[in-house]
Amino acid sequence: MNHDNYPDPYIRGILNTVKTIAMVGISPKDNRPSYFAFKYLLDRGYRMIPVNPGQAGKDILGQKVYAKLSDIPEPIDMVDVFRASQFAPAVVDEALALKQKPQVIWMQLGIRNDEAAAKAEAAGVKVVMNRCPKIEYGRLSSEISWMGVNSRTISSKKAQLMGKGVQRMSLNRTTMSGGTTDATDRALKRDEENGH
Repeated sequence: MNHDNYPDPYIRGILNTVKTIAMVGISPKDNRPSYFAFKYLLDRGYRMIPVNPGQAGKDILGQKVYAKLSDIPEPIDMVDVFRASQFAPAVVDEALALKQKPQVIWMQLGIRNDEAAAKAEAAGVKVVMNRCPKIEYGRLSSEISWMGVNSRTISSKKAQLMGKGVQRMSLNRTTMSGGTTDATDRALKRDEENGH
């Protein structure tokens, strides 16, 4: 795997397949990136398990915190590493020692350890480095561009909406364009009627 450039189908496949994510290094502070990412993924329907030895036994966003991966009493599909790069090999070793190995080791933005990645891949585990699953989910579901951030994708196709108001976007859409609102639909119709 080329860890400098991940194909969208690879990332989409991971985000569509995993259900249970253990986040190693989550902070209980609501102004930290790990807390934002955890909350976002939890809100998107993933089973999120916080791992932080200093918070073990407490709750973060209503989820019981564990000291280490081996303390989690259920299988984990993905380990999201929110620790500095030098700690990645130890996290990978711990993940590979589990009775049921995770399918994916995901190292957050700014975290890259090629040695740890090679070890995980040799054991049949997919690896993503220097990416954030929150950002990738938002980008691939068009949620980010719909909310006003440029996804660098141009399409004439209208995004599928699943009802009124803020949408939970699907990762299975073929379009990367943003969604619309009733107000924009009315404005477009008015423009068409006026010959614009």
